[in-house]
Amino acid sequence: MNAHTSPRRRRLAGASALVAAGVLTALTVPSAALAAEGDTTIDLYNVNDFHGRIAQSISKDSAGAPAPRDGDAAGAATLAGALQQLRGTDTSTSAFVSSGDNIGGSTFESFIQDDQPTIDVLNQMDLSVSAIGNHELDKGQDDLRDRVIGGQGEGVRAAQWDYVSANILDSATGRPAFDPYAIEEISGKRVGFIGATVDLVGQGLVAPDGIAGLEMGDITTEVNKVADQLTDGDTANGEADVLVLLVHDGAESPTPVTPSSGTEFARAVYGVTPKVSAILSAHTHQTYSYAITPTGGTTPRPVIQTGSYGFNLGHVRLQVAADGSVTAPVAENLRLVDGKYAKDTAVQATVDTAVAEADRLGAVELGTIDRDLKRAVQSPDEDGLQSENRGGESTLGNFVAEVQRSQTERQGSQIAFMNPGGLRADIASGPVTYKEAAVVQPFANTLVVLDLTGDQIRQALEQQWQPSSASRPFLKLGASEGFSYTYDPKAAAGARITSMTLDGAPIVADTTYKVTVNSFLATGGDNFAAFKGAAAKQDSGMVDLEAQVQYFRADPTVAVQEDQRAVGVRVTETPEGGFQPGDDVRIDLSSLTFSNAADQGGTVSVSAGDQELASAEIDTSIVDTTDEQGRATLEFQVPEAVASDAVASRAVAAAVDTTDEPLVLTLPNGQTITLAVTVPIAAVVDPTDPTDPTDPTDPGTPVPTDPTDPGTPGTGDPTAPGAGTPGAGTPGNGNGDPDADAEAAGGRPGPAGGDLAWTGADLVAPGIAAGALLLAGALGLVLARRKRAERDATVLTD
Repeated sequence: MNAHTSPRRRRLAGASALVAAGVLTALTVPSAALAAEGDTTIDLYNVNDFHGRIAQSISKDSAGAPAPRDGDAAGAATLAGALQQLRGTDTSTSAFVSSGDNIGGSTFESFIQDDQPTIDVLNQMDLSVSAIGNHELDKGQDDLRDRVIGGQGEGVRAAQWDYVSANILDSATGRPAFDPYAIEEISGKRVGFIGATVDLVGQGLVAPDGIAGLEMGDITTEVNKVADQLTDGDTANGEADVLVLLVHDGAESPTPVTPSSGTEFARAVYGVTPKVSAILSAHTHQTYSYAITPTGGTTPRPVIQTGSYGFNLGHVRLQVAADGSVTAPVAENLRLVDGKYAKDTAVQATVDTAVAEADRLGAVELGTIDRDLKRAVQSPDEDGLQSENRGGESTLGNFVAEVQRSQTERQGSQIAFMNPGGLRADIASGPVTYKEAAVVQPFANTLVVLDLTGDQIRQALEQQWQPSSASRPFLKLGASEGFSYTYDPKAAAGARITSMTLDGAPIVADTTYKVTVNSFLATGGDNFAAFKGAAAKQDSGMVDLEAQVQYFRADPTVAVQEDQRAVGVRVTETPEGGFQPGDDVRIDLSSLTFSNAADQGGTVSVSAGDQELASAEIDTSIVDTTDEQGRATLEFQVPEAVASDAVASRAVAAAVDTTDEPLVLTLPNGQTITLAVTVPIAAVVDPTDPTDPTDPTDPGTPVPTDPTDPGTPGTGDPTAPGAGTPGAGTPGNGNGDPDADAEAAGGRPGPAGGDLAWTGADLVAPGIAAGALLLAGALGLVLARRKRAERDATVLTD
């Protein structure tokens, strides 16, 4: 089945059309000139991770001149022009191949049309074979089989190339679920292209529902099986003269992998049989080309990846000697972004048509935002450029989560989470068009409302720390408005989440909440298995883009919120019996700022009652791969029980006592965070000797009644200072078990003093609130922010 030639006939017809449409030049150095007499030369040109980048996108410097950088796209027309120039008029001595992710994760021009424009231009370019990448399965295996691959025939606009993968297996049979290889005749030799795909399941790269019934085999094992089959001398099961591996997996850096690297890709580089003469890799968007001698072999073989988006075109030249041995004298990446290659006019026409249609569909203005919505970023590289950091909290991720929660309120949604890998572009401040909204989330996932317990939500947040097999160590979930949590970045796995709140109330472990996620996360994508374990799932049927459109229609003027939904907090362990005056307290804070938002510096302080205990400048340095940027350390001694002027002025003859007050953090933007840690703070009490009861007829003294009654004020002159005693009571003891006698006696600590930055409400009974948080977890976070019902109230945002 793999050695069929009908796709090749179609490709040759396509190549003829390109010859007629553009100017072709021969290779600068004819391949035969480098070959010894009797040798056969095979030229392979390859791309990987094209991701529908059909339109050219080249960065410019401050003067407006082209200044290409990683992430730019040469465009399909330039790629086609380069192939014409390099392959020459006789295309029988070369092939154009791909290592996967041709479609999916695409820019708007292709995405809005289901990647049909990308399929069209790759057909025009005579693509021969491609590995199956994870993004080929964004819409599931049925879409790949029935639409992208299926329907091959004259006039049908499906892929006219072979898609191959040897290690995507049918769970029922253990055999490859797709063609494991394809045979192409090049320079008179049968070249077998074996496909392989990154672990879709172990790395959670595809929605599990979309690959139901499939499982992943080990790349090395499955490729070697196919290689043995193609070289066993049995023509009935396919034979090849030359073997090439197209693998949608790759190295994490340009540095050559070593046997000790420990990744599945490194094992393949060394462990795939020496019968395979070249490895063309993908997935990690890295640019490299080096040679490694495989285990059991004597001849180095090239290992190459071209980066992504058609920035480079890979070129590997294989020479087959008369005795059948294969060497690779050339392995290189050719830059396509420097204007060296002329654009192919026929392909450019296809691109122009796609862009025009996309512009028509995307020109509608949805609304406006008051500041940029951006993804998190890594530290600048040597050129000052910053790449995306999927481990960092972002205003964009939180915004999209809130959009999705609000648009599923009719399903009862209370909380929403958004995976960072689903965010593919930022949104600039000002007017927002349909196109700008669409490119943020190009995967067309539906929104699903899950029934999750508080403990399952905690588990999902714990799963942000990814398994060791994942390509990224940490994936930060965007969280909807009103939900917040604290975490200890140094705690053991499974114990990092220390508290969660919803609109200021603690999340209860055994209470069920309605949680919205996209369909990718709902089935356990990105290793968030907790979402898959929901007791009930309700698919809203609403696509993520549609949700964003509806959100802007309901509220076309959006004020970007910059409150932190997650804060790292590590506090000195509370001594038995609670903190006492003179005790040293240290609070290590992180995730106080966003890595890609303005006005993020300033001072963070901690207070208790009306006393500021310490303050520190926030270190805004970016911490790569995680969410730890925005760090500060606050250190103080619990103050002695001496009343401050403000406290002492409350009564002329006051004595000094203490009341336990929660520690409250204040960020530069006015956001406050109440910790479930209390310290004793000076308070005013009645100086009367409690063993000498006063005259109950004294007009300034409350008359004792039922002990559950907080006390009745005297009836004397209200303008005269009385000697009455407030209801007696003891606040919580600081160890998570508030003293019930305090409530019975009518006692209540005083207010924290001042308004909450986001709600305008007083912080009433902070001791009781802290006690409740202590019952809920070791650390409690009350992000005092705007309530949803008070969306139009004045808030602090700067």
